[in-house]
Amino acid sequence: MLRLPCHGLQARRFTVLLRRTALTRAYSQPHSTKDAGDIRNMALVAHIDSGKTTLTESILLKSSYLFSPGTVDTGSTTTDFLPAERERGITIQSASIPVQWKNWSFNLVDTPGHADFGMEVESASSVVDGAVVLIDSVEGVEAQTKGVWQQLDRYGVRTRMMFLNKLDRPGASFRASFLSLLNHRLHPKPLALTIPVASFSVEDYKRAEPGIHGLVDLVHWVLWKWNPDGEVSQHRLPDDAGEFRQSKIFPEGHPLVPELLSARTALLDALSMTSDEFMETLLESSSDEGYLKIDAPKVLPHLRRATIDNQILPVLCGSAAKHIGTELVLNYVGDLFASPSDIVAIPQIKSPPLRLLAWKVAWDPKKGWMTFVRVYSGKLTRHNALLNTTRNQKERAAKLLLLYASEAVEVEELPFGSIGVILGLKHTRTGDTLTSQGGPVLSENLHSITPPPAVISASIIPQSHADLQHVQDSLTSLVRTDPSVRVDVQEGQILVRGLGVLHLEIVGGRLRDEWNARFEFGSQRVSYREALGSGLVDEGCGSWRTEVGGKSVDIRVQLSVRSLVEGENGDPAWDGNLVVNQSGKPFPAPDSLSNTPESYIARGIANTLASSPHTSLALTNVFVQVQGYTSSSTVPPATLAGAGASIMRKHITELGRGPIMEPYVNIKVTVGEDSLGKVVKDLTEHGGEILDLASSGMEVDEVGGYSTEGFYVPPAWISPSGFDHSGSSGALRVRRSVHAVAPLSKMLDYSPRLRALSGGHGQFELANAGFKDVSDVRALEILQEIGKA
Repeated sequence: MLRLPCHGLQARRFTVLLRRTALTRAYSQPHSTKDAGDIRNMALVAHIDSGKTTLTESILLKSSYLFSPGTVDTGSTTTDFLPAERERGITIQSASIPVQWKNWSFNLVDTPGHADFGMEVESASSVVDGAVVLIDSVEGVEAQTKGVWQQLDRYGVRTRMMFLNKLDRPGASFRASFLSLLNHRLHPKPLALTIPVASFSVEDYKRAEPGIHGLVDLVHWVLWKWNPDGEVSQHRLPDDAGEFRQSKIFPEGHPLVPELLSARTALLDALSMTSDEFMETLLESSSDEGYLKIDAPKVLPHLRRATIDNQILPVLCGSAAKHIGTELVLNYVGDLFASPSDIVAIPQIKSPPLRLLAWKVAWDPKKGWMTFVRVYSGKLTRHNALLNTTRNQKERAAKLLLLYASEAVEVEELPFGSIGVILGLKHTRTGDTLTSQGGPVLSENLHSITPPPAVISASIIPQSHADLQHVQDSLTSLVRTDPSVRVDVQEGQILVRGLGVLHLEIVGGRLRDEWNARFEFGSQRVSYREALGSGLVDEGCGSWRTEVGGKSVDIRVQLSVRSLVEGENGDPAWDGNLVVNQSGKPFPAPDSLSNTPESYIARGIANTLASSPHTSLALTNVFVQVQGYTSSSTVPPATLAGAGASIMRKHITELGRGPIMEPYVNIKVTVGEDSLGKVVKDLTEHGGEILDLASSGMEVDEVGGYSTEGFYVPPAWISPSGFDHSGSSGALRVRRSVHAVAPLSKMLDYSPRLRALSGGHGQFELANAGFKDVSDVRALEILQEIGKA
């Protein structure tokens, strides 16, 4: 007979074991397509240090996946399991965990917040149906918040929710962080679904004490109350206005009591503007006080529809470190987020064709190559014969896994809508589409995943000639796992390009730790760019003569080459250039094309764009139209790659060298008032342009932002410690922030400079600001630096 533990730590561990076992069995049993309605594929995204990993730990605790949460400070979190992550206290790679909550199964993806690891957010954004975007309630919307928001836009992730985190910190402001959503134009209609209770003591509001001890769920009209031991209780609020005002749930004179009535009324009014049916429900209420009698089941269907259609942006709040608000996040993700059944690539008929997207590839010394996939149609079973339609390669699934961060559990199948791992794929790369061999031919691949542009490079020097081949093989494997790493060979030197200084440090560590490569890093150098010149192209540029089988042949490739004009945007897959066919349809990325004549021409063009004949720099802002080609039937298609490269090179040479460009960064520096002048002077002396000088925390200037009309905006006093009681709102003004844009090349050594300028008390953040033209003097400096002047 099985004896069940009845209390204490042993009981908690037993519950966790049962929950994990049940979740694994759920994925191992046959699934029908209707089960996908209970799946939520969600990502946690944010600026660095906003609390994504902490919220992940809290979710795992509340869902009984963990019996004790880890912390970032101690390096004991579940999803940050790499040694470098635990050593540095940051997330470097995205990690996926299946989570069971009530009747829902969540595929939870924790992503990095640092811009140097933006590729991980790109890949995660491509396979989730919704995202919880975290904001530090002291800082508000930050540079990388807007960066990840744009990544979600790029992959069509419309279902989103904001979680205003860290409301327990001094200086946190619910109002200011809420307004920052409008100021930065993230969404025109954010709706607060929960209101924070900073304290149940009226005096704490008067003394501006920081904290959060409760939440009011405006939809369900329920108070969540946490005691000092972290235990939570729920209290249904009266649905009669008079009874609510006299209720003893809040102490007498508590400022939130009248505010909550206004907040719920404004929420329902704003929601009614998205639904005529719900508008009729409100009109049936005899008065504003009648709104309290409208229960959650009447609200949630309309709230869900408006969320999925991106008409509104749900806003929750809390403190992940204190596990305040976590259950509400899980509840509302389940209630409001889109399921795979709501967003399908292929209609789920009785026997739909199998279709997968490989969104990430990883290497494990024991398991080998691990391909992370999302099932967009059909059902994947073990030993499925697969076809990689992106590369026209046959593959076979050896094993299927569910990955719980670093722990793997083998399963028999991955049903529609699920996220899992395939072992044994040899040719598949990030962004590839997979289908069943012999199945119906599908017209288009799933959306590709585009790496962000590299901005910095370093040379790789093998320790001996015997190490050269192993270093090259290791780099090839590393690039398969991280497509944002580029490897070039220039003048006999191996160059590794990445997204930032930290990115290159992690790349070096992985080469040594995972592949045991023996090498040294050379000096770091910023990745400069060259634009097109304004010369004229000779008509003879479109032909190329070569020998095939001992016979001379002529190949013609008709190209139209010019600079991008205003209103045209470069394709990230082509490193900021735009390459189209005769009908104006963009070419996919060169490495994702099949072995067709057009694909070889595209590869040749890409090779030339990567290395200008004038400076060996990569070209950018170039428009190329392939208008046609002619060649003999005896010419192998692969020869067209050489023709495309040579003819493109002739065009670039004829047009002449254009402006030189270098990467710039947006920088935010936070220092004390006494260090402000020295920091500003240093930035300007190093080519920086000061954009703004502000107090620390968030500004609430609404100029240029969305209007606050039509929905509830919380008052400043609702977060006591983030409210200046002298009469102005916003965070308390203790430190100063400098916002500037500066050349990346001048910021590589900024950390020790700032430490010296601020006495060790300064902080800074960098975000990519794109490439900008440089002056003639600076262009000459760059050409001398790269040995081309």
